[in-house]
Order: sequence, then structure tokens, then C-alpha cells
Amino acid sequence: MSRYWRKTCLGLVAVLAVGSVAACQSGDDGGGTDTAASGPPNIAMSNSYDGNFYRQTMVKAWDLAVADATKQQLVGKNTVVNADNTANTQISQIQSMLVQDWNAIVINAASATALNGVIQKACDQGIKVVVYDSVTTSPCAYQVAFDYVALGKQEAEWVAKKLNGKGNILEIRGIAGTSVDDDIHKGIQEAFAAYPDIKIVGEVHGNWTKSVAQQAVAGILPSLPQVDAVVTQGGDGTGAALAFQAANRKLPVIIMGNRGDELRFWQEQSASGYETISSSSAPGISSIAFWIAYLLTQGTEMPKSIPGPLISILTLDDAKKWIEATPPEGVATPVYNLDYAKKLVEAANNKTAVPDSPLPGDPGYIGVYS
Repeated sequence: MSRYWRKTCLGLVAVLAVGSVAACQSGDDGGGTDTAASGPPNIAMSNSYDGNFYRQTMVKAWDLAVADATKQQLVGKNTVVNADNTANTQISQIQSMLVQDWNAIVINAASATALNGVIQKACDQGIKVVVYDSVTTSPCAYQVAFDYVALGKQEAEWVAKKLNGKGNILEIRGIAGTSVDDDIHKGIQEAFAAYPDIKIVGEVHGNWTKSVAQQAVAGILPSLPQVDAVVTQGGDGTGAALAFQAANRKLPVIIMGNRGDELRFWQEQSASGYETISSSSAPGISSIAFWIAYLLTQGTEMPKSIPGPLISILTLDDAKKWIEATPPEGVATPVYNLDYAKKLVEAANNKTAVPDSPLPGDPGYIGVYS
């Protein structure tokens, strides 16, 4: 538990002059200093983008995790710095952090590769670096990442079976250049490759945002034949539906992405027999990333890659539960606590399944919006 580490490290301060503080060091190859022995760690987040519901929910979950840690006196100073969705801005912001006495920096990256240089500089200074959600290829950073390829495969497989292996598909992608967009697209492509009569007849970027997706779909619809299904990346489902309705086109099967407005649209359309599913990564992963950074500063051993939990809503009954806990502008997710982070690390160390996320009404469920 966290109190154990704090007591252990505080006790080691008295031994510092005559002994080693190795018990409070991580022993990883990415560099590290004895942050635990000098008091609560300072933890910063560099966020590439906060322009949609999902990213805003991430920040809410982060803030709630920080508030919990602050209450327990487990964290010192903290901050969230948002870039403008460009790698250059994010690099500049992280460079500024390198001279600001941070023990750990948590990053949601604008690019899978462009940030690697500044991340290496942070590691060389002994700063623990955790990248999450949209990750990087930096060898010294710890990753808390979803299996987005699996997410893409899941929705494509469901659509293929729903259409009995034949139909025209519109694919709505996310923000170009991010690992998230690349991986979901890869999963969709791999799954549909097994169905020769499934045709992707159009592709647009919706940037995981309702309004952007609506405009993009409206722009491409006049050039498309009948569309039987729309595969998405989250935050774009309702926008796609509105575009089809405005064009007086038949509403296709649209995969939803756990946004409150998407779940409500599904519920409303179900009265006329409409069927779909909703699946997304959990934006509460930001709270996991915070706790992983904290554990690293306390010397907790873990692999460089920690898998994050996906939330799949496969029935209307489950959708209704999440609707009660999620406002229209929100995203279905819990806030993850330190105990969950420890279980996740244990599972990663033992190469066992990712622990289930707490659902609304479950013991230990903490809502972002409650």
C-alpha cells in the first residue's frame, strides 16, 4: 500500500548518510532518482489535445485522482498543460517541464515518434515518464496503453456478422498521425480482410468529435452508394447519424463510442428496432496513468507496457446503466484508484488478464460526473 512506501522511504532518510536508498529506486533502465525519500512526488501531465468530450473527461478523471492523492498526502505539486494538438507545441511544453523540478511527467502524445527526443532527455534527468492512450515509441518511457487494434477488430467483426458478411462500409477515423487512429484502423482492416464482400466505400476523419464527424460525413455522402454500416473510433457516432438524417439517407448500423449522447441516441432508436453496440477505451485511463507514475516514483517494479481496460457495452440494458451515470456530453468511464492501479501492475507483472473496470453500482465505482 502507499502508506507502506511512504513510511519505508521516510525511514530511509535517517539512513541516507550511512546506507543505500536502493529500496526506493525503481531499478529500471530509464533513469531515476530517489523521489520517494524526499517527500511526495511532483507529477505533471502534458496533454496533446482537450478539444472533445473524451479528452475533457480524461482531464476530469486526472483531477479527481490528483485530489484523492492530495487528500492522502501522496503527491506534491501537480499541473496539466494542454498543447494545441501539434507535436512541436507539446515538445516545447515538455522541454519547459525539464527545468521545473518534476519527478514524473505523464504524456498523452500528439505523435508516436516526434516526442521521443524530449522524452529521452527527461529520462536522462531521472524523471519518470509515463505515456498513455496515444503513446510513443520511446524506449525509456512506460506505456499505459489500450489494445486499440483489438478494439477495431471487435467492432468490425460485429458489423460483418450483423450484415451477414456483405455490405458497404463508411469508416470514420480519428486524429491523423496518432497511434490510436492508426491502431483502430489497422484492426478494422484486418478484420474486414476475412470478408471479401465487405467493401469500405468511403473514409473520413472525424477527430473523435461529433461536429467534425457530422461535417465530414455530410461532405462525402453525396459521392457514396448505399451505406450499410459505419465503423467509428468514438465521439463520432451521433454526428454520423445526424449527417445521414439530414441527407434523408437510410440510417445504417453505426458503432457507438460510449459517449453519453451516443448511448442516448441508441436508446431512442431502439424503439424502432435499431440495433448496435458501443465500445471504447476508458478515458479514466488518465487516472491510471497518474497512479502508475506515482508508483514508479515509489520504486514499484513493473514492465514497460501496462495494458489499459476497454469498456464494451453490448446490450441495451448495460447502455441504460451507463446513461444514468454519464451526461450527454460525457463518456462512460470510472475514475480508477490506487488499489486498481496496483492490481493492474500485478496483472502486468504476472501476464494475466486486465482487471475488470468497476461499473455503475458496483462496490468501488467512482463516477467522473457524480
